[in-house]
Amino acid sequence: MIRTRNKSADRDQAASVRPPLVRELLLVAGLFLVYKLGRQAANGHVEEAFRNAGHVWDLERTLHLPGEGAVQSVLLHSQTLVQVANTYYATVHFPATLLFLLWLYRWRPRHYVWSRRILAALTGAALALHLLFPLAPPRMLPPAGLIDTGQMYGPTVYGDTPATDSMANQFAAMPSLHFGWALVVAVGLIVATRSRWRWLWLLHPLVTLLVIVGTANHYWLDAIVVSALLGVAFAALRLPRPAPVRAPLPWSSAPVPAQVFAAPAYARSAGPR
Repeated sequence: MIRTRNKSADRDQAASVRPPLVRELLLVAGLFLVYKLGRQAANGHVEEAFRNAGHVWDLERTLHLPGEGAVQSVLLHSQTLVQVANTYYATVHFPATLLFLLWLYRWRPRHYVWSRRILAALTGAALALHLLFPLAPPRMLPPAGLIDTGQMYGPTVYGDTPATDSMANQFAAMPSLHFGWALVVAVGLIVATRSRWRWLWLLHPLVTLLVIVGTANHYWLDAIVVSALLGVAFAALRLPRPAPVRAPLPWSSAPVPAQVFAAPAYARSAGPR
């Protein structure tokens, strides 16, 4: 009985936390729109993007980070594997994040509000960095010795001429929102669920990291920087604790017999002393 009442109280609390659906649809759609428009607004800084790419490449070598070419060489052993990586890069990013938000909204509304705020903060910080630090990806940098796997093997989401690409900003490599959003999805599902297998969600950002590096769309530092931004967002926007729900006592709703308040028989029979 108590367990049933607790479940009912949890459902009532979730319903009170869940924000209006129409408002959330508009907010999420606005988030994706700002993401796309913000990336395009940072387009056109070709010379600065290539100059920054040289600095990032030299910094990675100074830090003795592994070369991006090591991951790409593994993909290039199989045309099927490299095409799967290109498809993953082109098709998983947005749908996985959207499904993650929809699931949280339906089943974990408190976690949904928190995750949506994290995504918004991370995306805003990343777009600001895109504007301040345009960066050409390693597939465009001759010293890297990497190839554009999307253009060579397909599929690709980018045009042939990066400087005039109206669909996407190819000079917004730093930081990688592909990896950042994948990490938000994994952490959000780990926090919101209790399954012993929930840590397997970390495979999503891990595979995403290998894909963005192996397809030469991002540097290692792009993932490191977005991880640092995400750490700041997690520290600033903590998951609010649920309000304590006290289950009613099993006898609280039952009527109290009148005999409980009646005087004992010996007290009624005894006269005044």
